[in-house]
Amino acid sequence: MQAAPPDPPWDRARAALAAGRADQAIEWLEPVCNGGTASAPDWQLLGFALREEQRMPEAIAAFERAAGLQRDDAVTAGALAQTRIQCGQPAIEACQRALSLAPRDDSMLLGLAAAHVAAGQRAEAEALLEEAVARRPDWLQAQWSLAEIRWTGGDRQGFARGYAQACAQLPLSLALRMGWFQLLALTRDWPAARAIIDEGERIHGPKRSFVVARTFIAAESGAVAEAEALFEQTRGWDDEVRGLAWIRHCLRQRRAAEAEPEALRLAGTRSARQAWPYLSLIWRLTGNPRAQWLDGDPPGVRAFDVDLGPGHIDELAGLLRSLHTARSPYLEQSVRGGTQTERPLFFRTEPIVQLVRARILDSVREYIAGLPPREEGHPLLGPPRSHLLFSGSWSVRLSGQGYNVAHTHPLGWISSAFYVSLPGTQQMGAPPAGRIRFGKAPPELGLDLPHYAEVEPRVGRLALFPSTMWHETVPFADGERLVLAFDVRPPDR
Repeated sequence: MQAAPPDPPWDRARAALAAGRADQAIEWLEPVCNGGTASAPDWQLLGFALREEQRMPEAIAAFERAAGLQRDDAVTAGALAQTRIQCGQPAIEACQRALSLAPRDDSMLLGLAAAHVAAGQRAEAEALLEEAVARRPDWLQAQWSLAEIRWTGGDRQGFARGYAQACAQLPLSLALRMGWFQLLALTRDWPAARAIIDEGERIHGPKRSFVVARTFIAAESGAVAEAEALFEQTRGWDDEVRGLAWIRHCLRQRRAAEAEPEALRLAGTRSARQAWPYLSLIWRLTGNPRAQWLDGDPPGVRAFDVDLGPGHIDELAGLLRSLHTARSPYLEQSVRGGTQTERPLFFRTEPIVQLVRARILDSVREYIAGLPPREEGHPLLGPPRSHLLFSGSWSVRLSGQGYNVAHTHPLGWISSAFYVSLPGTQQMGAPPAGRIRFGKAPPELGLDLPHYAEVEPRVGRLALFPSTMWHETVPFADGERLVLAFDVRPPDR
C-alpha cells in the first residue's frame, strides 16, 4: 500500500504557522515563492510567517509581491499597511487603500491614526479618532488611543474627555467606565479615579470590579484603614489586580511575610513576571536565600562594549533624535523628564538599525552563553535559549534631571540599555549621576534596600539584565542621555 502524498507546501505552511512554527512555514514556502510559480496566497502566507519571525524587510517584500498579484485583496493590503507602520515606514497611503477595501476594519483605522502620528500629524490622528468615537462611543481601543495621543501631545487636563463624553452617552457601559478608571489610575489621580467608581456604583449598584477598584485606590493612595477593611472583604478573591495591590500594601506596611503566599500564587499564573520582582523584595526583606537564587549571586547584570565605530553611533543618534516627537512619555512608561518612542525600533528597515541590531544580538548570545545551566521554574534560567525574538525595542531620551523610576519589564526575558549619546563629564554631574542601578525597590514602597549593582554609562556600552530585576536610573545634571533599549521575548523553544 502506497503512503499518502504529503500535504502541499501551502497547507503544511498554514498549519505550521497556526501552531506557532513560523520558521517551518518559511522553510516550506520559500522554495515555492523563489521558484517563480507562487500565487498571491503563497506570498501572503510567507509574509505573515516572516513577520512572525521578525524578518520585517522580507515580510514587506512578500506582501508587496502578493499585492502585485492580487491588488484588491483586503487582507494583503491591511497586512502590508500594518507591517509598514511597525517598521516606521510612511504608511498613510497604504492604510487609506486598505480601508477603501475593508471600510469596517477597526484595526486599519487605528493603524491610519498611528501612521498620522508617526508622520508628525497629531491633529489629523486626533480628528480621525474623535470622529470614530463619535460614531461608536464604546469603541474601547479607539478611546484609549485618542487619550494617549492627547496625553503624549501635552494635554494633561482634557486627555480623558473622550471617556467622560462616552460614559455620559452610554451610562450603562461598565467596560467604558472601567477603561476610564484604568486610564486615570495610571496618572495616579486618585480623587478623579474614585469619583468615576462612585458614579458607577450610583448607576450600576454594587459590582465586584468596583470593589477591586476601591481596594486598589485605597492601597495605592495610602488610605491604610480603608485598604485593610477592603482587603478583609475581598479575602479569598482570585483577582490579579487585588493580589498585586495586597502585595504592595503589605510591603509598605513592613509585613513582607504576609505578602509571600499571594506572590507565590501569582508566580504560577499569567501574572508570573509581575510577581517575581515582588518575591525578590519579599525574600530580601525576610532574609530568605531564594533572593540570591532568583536574582543571581552575583546578580545577572553584565555590560558589553558593542563593536560600532563613531560614525555608526552618530548616524544612530541622529535617527533616534528624529523619532522623539512626543512632548510627554506614555502613561505606563517609567520615563521622567524625557520621552520614549513607541513603534518597535528593531523592526525599522534603515541599514544602521539592522547593523546595530545584529551587533547587539551577538552580545545577547554571549550573555545567554554565560548563564548558569537551565533550571526549571526560574524566570531567567528556565526558558529555552535557542529562539530569540524581541517583545519590544525603543529609545529613551532624557534631558537634565531626567531619570527612570524603578520598574521591571513583565513582557521580557532579558532587558537592556544601550548608550548612544551622553552628557559630558561636567554636564553629567558627580557619580552616580546617570547610572543605571539594579535591585532598588520602587520609592513609593518606602523600602530601605540597597541596590545590587550599577553600570556606568559609556557611549557604545550595552547593559543586559533579567527583565524581572528592579532597575532605575539616577538623575543627571544637564545635557542629553540617549539610549536604545529592548526586551528579548521569553523563548518558547
